[in-house]
Amino acid sequence: MFGSLILFNVGYSPLFDPFTCEMYLIYNLYYFVVNIFVLRKIKAVLRDLPYLTKRAKELSGSDGTVIRQQGTFFKVPAGRLKLRDFQDGTGQLIFYERPDTEGPKLSNYSITPTNDPQGLVKVLTDALGQVGQVKKERRLYMVGQTRVHVDSVEGLGDFMELEVVMKEQQSREEGVAIANQLMLDPGVKEEDLIDGAYMDLLLKNQQNGHAP
Repeated sequence: MFGSLILFNVGYSPLFDPFTCEMYLIYNLYYFVVNIFVLRKIKAVLRDLPYLTKRAKELSGSDGTVIRQQGTFFKVPAGRLKLRDFQDGTGQLIFYERPDTEGPKLSNYSITPTNDPQGLVKVLTDALGQVGQVKKERRLYMVGQTRVHVDSVEGLGDFMELEVVMKEQQSREEGVAIANQLMLDPGVKEEDLIDGAYMDLLLKNQQNGHAP
């Protein structure tokens, strides 16, 4: 069987902790490969983690949800293939394509679940080879229709990402405006904004001679 879910997102990195759709997806992912279209907008280095965490708690009215992940990226001729291990015996195999351009990006994701992420990592590593791994702890806050991600990434530091879950009648411009307004609230500066996935940043550090 096959199904699809379309989301226009502003600012999420590598995808997918959809809270508003979580119960739907937990139930259906065992029967469906999910295709998701994503528009990424805002990712920023965090200069003041305590302040951002405090504001996220105030805006969301919650302590957030902690999600621990290890992502393994594999060598493929086009797009990106990664295995996301949730460290609880479950995971997701994700393939996505996204243009290497600055600014908002429309991405196409295909996702399928696994109950043996470590075994699948071994098989794919033997078959394809690895690009690298990203280990992170994410705290997820829901602020209206926006997901605020506070990420601590091993070897990189702390980051904030914004992802706006678009309603059917909303335009991309409305989503960008929502994210930009929320970006101003926690005091994120333009010079703190970055472009690229965490895996890209880790590889760049390695190429520049920095320890991961």
